[in-house]
Amino acid sequence: MKSKILIVWVVALLYGCQNKDKTNSKNIIKAIVEDTLSKTAVGTAAVSDTLVKDDKVVELIRKQLKVLLKDDLAAMTKEERFFYYEALDLNNDKKDEYFVGFSNPYFCGSGGCSGYILNNDGSVINKFTVTDFPIYVTTSSSENFYDLIFETGGKFHLLKMKNGKYPSNPSVQENWKAEVPKESVSVLNIQEDKIKKYSF
Repeated sequence: MKSKILIVWVVALLYGCQNKDKTNSKNIIKAIVEDTLSKTAVGTAAVSDTLVKDDKVVELIRKQLKVLLKDDLAAMTKEERFFYYEALDLNNDKKDEYFVGFSNPYFCGSGGCSGYILNNDGSVINKFTVTDFPIYVTTSSSENFYDLIFETGGKFHLLKMKNGKYPSNPSVQENWKAEVPKESVSVLNIQEDKIKKYSF
């Protein structure tokens, strides 16, 4: 009889611990979501706050950069061959697009840096030039893609999707004369967010 009571007690204890772990896991996820929403409300949310980096995505981007930059690779030093990325669903299709940026002399000049926006399969949506990071993703949209605000030369510029592409040179686009909307999400805030860099 004592052994049966002991078994029931052990099972109850294990079940209770299991439910506690699930509760803790749910509480952690809830805390992350609430923190991000509160930061969004005051205009401080960044994609890097909740982003979990995916090795498959890093490898996809790495392979694509080796194709896109094949003519440049021989001229680049090992120290110049790195990138940053952040993922965000720009068109609400439940698949992330990838913002890929650089921050070294090969890709950056007095006007800013260059980078790419890639589809979930690695294909190029856009190459962009002369931008200062971060990039802001607004809540307004054009052609089902969120509008973007890029900073270049100390001025903000609004980029809207047109015929399946964002403009590649932000500096010649419409000036954004107001403050960056608080509900916008910052992407590739390389200096402040200490985003991890990856070699290619």
